[in-house]
Amino acid sequence: MKLLDRRNFLQAGAAAALSLHQPIAFCSPRSEVWTFDNLQRIGARPVTLEGQPKLVPSPWGNAVAFDGQHDALFIDHHPLAGATTFTFEAVFRPDGGAFEQRWFHLQSNEGSTRIMFEIRVVRDEWYLDAFMLGPGYNKALVATEKRFPTGRWYHVAQTYDGARYRSYVNAELQTEASMPFQAQGAGRTSIGTRINRASYFNGAVREARFAHAPLSVSEFSLP
Repeated sequence: MKLLDRRNFLQAGAAAALSLHQPIAFCSPRSEVWTFDNLQRIGARPVTLEGQPKLVPSPWGNAVAFDGQHDALFIDHHPLAGATTFTFEAVFRPDGGAFEQRWFHLQSNEGSTRIMFEIRVVRDEWYLDAFMLGPGYNKALVATEKRFPTGRWYHVAQTYDGARYRSYVNAELQTEASMPFQAQGAGRTSIGTRINRASYFNGAVREARFAHAPLSVSEFSLP
């Protein structure tokens, strides 16, 4: 799979610069790719549906759309469990709606320990909220001034390299912070809502990728 041509990606609004014809090239031997092109199995794992999420076209094939009220997918797996460093990427389209939307939630079975992608919507724009919580750490990465139009496809990422926690939109750094992260235990995942069925997402998700390694921007694997 092609790595990001950042200039073209940003100038073309993401869609024209992406291609799904080559395999993803992760640098970590431990990685997973979840393609949201069906409603039965994601990343070879069975899916539990709630509401009526549906398949919609994207520039690269089917994606799963969520209505912002009732739609969600649940997968009985935490793809970053055991990772001491990581990269968590996703390709999604936010379509506006409620201010707070918690749309990709990796939840450990150990209490409230979690890693999340969230967004905040302000009229017809949004900004990223990457978040993780666990024993000895609790951090949201938010840059309220870095806003993007709704209704378009974006690549987002968060990474942890053993010391610094970073978030990205279209391979551009949003913000970063020092973090004493500890590996999380096995658990489960929700897409389209928080794991406790709150803060539903209005938009679509095409793909997610998880690596047990802190990839650099040049190593991000984009569709």
